[in-house]
Amino acid sequence: MLRRRDLLDDPLAQFRRWFEEAQAVVEVPEAMAIATAAPDGAPSVRMVLLKSADARGFAFHTGYGSRKGRELDANPRAALLFHWRELGRQVRVEGRVERVPRDESEAYFRTRAPGAQLSALASRQSEEIGSRAELDARVAALRAEHGDEPPLPEHWGGYRVVPEAWEFWQHRDDRLHDRFAYRREGDAWRIARLQP
Repeated sequence: MLRRRDLLDDPLAQFRRWFEEAQAVVEVPEAMAIATAAPDGAPSVRMVLLKSADARGFAFHTGYGSRKGRELDANPRAALLFHWRELGRQVRVEGRVERVPRDESEAYFRTRAPGAQLSALASRQSEEIGSRAELDARVAALRAEHGDEPPLPEHWGGYRVVPEAWEFWQHRDDRLHDRFAYRREGDAWRIARLQP
């Protein structure tokens, strides 16, 4: 059971509390679904990995030319969903999207394993390719050229979702789940219970 008195007034602090609890029992708690929409309104959703969550928002990294990158550049709004089945919890976040500054993308890129760095450089995410062999050959050529320290690709970097609305959802076996929404009102957050 989730009650209003169980929630912190700051949704980011509440998220951090739940995320810390998820880290203890969920294999990949940072996995999140991100929904975007094309300029014509057609939606799409996929899984990405959260790389940071702070007062500025939720950051993840991807190819700028990927479908999600193109959609975010054309329509810079997104919805995130964390689902932690083991805890019976979900967190939804909705907001505007901005690109992460290049120096932050560079700093994160350098934390990735060399193979993952080469993968980001080699792949034109979401574009068609003739075969797996073609992709593997591209990676091998880049490894020969750059070794284990390839440059940060111009076509790759971070996005940040800046929260404007949050929802915290707690499962109940009777299907009368507990849902609380945080909505911005001036400089504060208003918390409201939602019907399941």
